[in-house]
Amino acid sequence: MSAATTYRWQGGLLEARDDCDIAPAVILAADSWLVTEGAVLAIGLHRARFVDAVSELAERQGRSVEVDALDLDSFWDATISSIPRSGDWFPRVELRVQHDAAELLLRMRPSPARARSLRLATYRGRDPRTEPWIKGPDLEAMTRLRTEAQQHGADEAVLLDTGGGHHTGVVAEGSTTCLAWWVGDALCVPSIELPRIDSVTLRTVLALATATGVDVLHEKVAPEALHGHEVWALNALHGIRIVTEWVDGPTMAELPGRLDAWRARLDALRKPLPDPSTPGAA
Repeated sequence: MSAATTYRWQGGLLEARDDCDIAPAVILAADSWLVTEGAVLAIGLHRARFVDAVSELAERQGRSVEVDALDLDSFWDATISSIPRSGDWFPRVELRVQHDAAELLLRMRPSPARARSLRLATYRGRDPRTEPWIKGPDLEAMTRLRTEAQQHGADEAVLLDTGGGHHTGVVAEGSTTCLAWWVGDALCVPSIELPRIDSVTLRTVLALATATGVDVLHEKVAPEALHGHEVWALNALHGIRIVTEWVDGPTMAELPGRLDAWRARLDALRKPLPDPSTPGAA
């Protein structure tokens, strides 16, 4: 398998399907993770985030989604079993609604190129997110923001939260990343009050910080307050990347050796995927 393949969960099986939709489909929940030579980071957290999103949206939005009928456990087991144990892959699972019918999809995709650094640009328009706490419903909008940022010489857009009396807005998250920064020896992240996706990569990094005695601070900061600080962008594909430039924004800094040390710690936590031949292993 060398190209992306899409599978639909039907009758207890993953069946390859044409990727051309004849009718619009709405993504209710999605999750993706990097698998490199059969190893993955925090796969249990990805599963929990996807299952929780499916359950919450099915209940809250009142859609015709019967969670029990979807057989999420079997779908997840089949997904894990189908991932190749060699090469680099970036699979994505989705719950979609099309013609008022719910369906589960697996997109088995080769991993895109990965990077150590990136450039940011602040997005100043209206917040396009409809479900800022859930990964999936806003994928298309976030991809569009990233594309716009790329047209202005950046790799990623930064969304600001202007609620709660913040006149200029405070850093909430990136269009496809979460953000963190260093103040002295303390690792800082956006306040838990701010609407943003619960990043599995960030949760893992924060656990590493706690285990190694690093102070973690939750803050509300405007971009200009990050002048002269080391800023990181985190997601499942790239792990930790350092921000080398903030277009028309603050000047970035880097403490030599810190990024590489933390990237190595994160990589050390990757574990082999469960053996697909073992019943219930996934």
